[in-house]
Amino acid sequence: MTHSISFSVETRSAVVETSSSCSSQEIGGGSRSCVSIINRQTTRSSANSLSRSSCQPQDSSSVSSSDDHDHATCATPTWIGKGLTCVCFKRKGAYERICINLTPLQEDRLRRLKHRMKVNFDASRADHQGALRALWSATFPGQHLHGLISEQWKEMGWQGRDPSTDFRGAGFISLENLLFFAKTFPISFQRLLNKQGGKRATWEYPFAAAGVNITFMIMQMLDLESAKPRTFVRAVFIQMLSEDEWAFDLLYCVAFVVMDKQWLDKNATYMEFNDVLKSTWAQLERELLLDDVLRIEDMPSYGLLC
Repeated sequence: MTHSISFSVETRSAVVETSSSCSSQEIGGGSRSCVSIINRQTTRSSANSLSRSSCQPQDSSSVSSSDDHDHATCATPTWIGKGLTCVCFKRKGAYERICINLTPLQEDRLRRLKHRMKVNFDASRADHQGALRALWSATFPGQHLHGLISEQWKEMGWQGRDPSTDFRGAGFISLENLLFFAKTFPISFQRLLNKQGGKRATWEYPFAAAGVNITFMIMQMLDLESAKPRTFVRAVFIQMLSEDEWAFDLLYCVAFVVMDKQWLDKNATYMEFNDVLKSTWAQLERELLLDDVLRIEDMPSYGLLC
């Protein structure tokens, strides 16, 4: 059985409220600065200038002129078109706004990713069997696999002789993630598989089962299944997805090496695995929200991969 993780909403970066306009209220003692982030390639300074062109003061009948800078509604920038929908969120003590209208490309890639997330592992499907055999070959090149149900699977860190029972936590995409990691970053994959580097615990985390949990953690963190966006991290990731269809798989690889580093830094043992996942979640969010991180490859921890 894999570990399941459940985090409260407070662990996430920013709870957002969907609205067609930014209200003038101060919530939690923080003042709001209305910023329209059309493209994350816009720098912080230029985003502030965008706010002046795309956020217009409310009518004087409802807002005093002295508060025009802090009381603004979402206008329709001429380069965007009408019907702009915005999300108001709190970040770094101020309220900002990000446009959530998806482009056709973003909608298509998000739809395909959501579909991947809903596919359960099915041991009777030939393509799923083939993916499992491919994972074995990528993990142990030249070593013969006796069968899809075998004691050999425990060498990879599955918790039993039938790895399909461990996939129940996150589905077929968790197998795809492991296979992507093994083929794209084979050195890092083998280093983590063989627990190389650092002072290791006597009771280490099982590699493959940990990978399934990491997939599940990322799905929770990105909150892609919700009908409305509730976190800024989700909006940032969707922008990254439009740049690279494999953004989810790349983020998985980063998350795995971050988790292992957190494990070593904490001198963790098997019973502390969930605590390490929480620290990993927090680290990934911090990096995704950095202003100069426009792609997964821009994340500081991406440099841990080889």
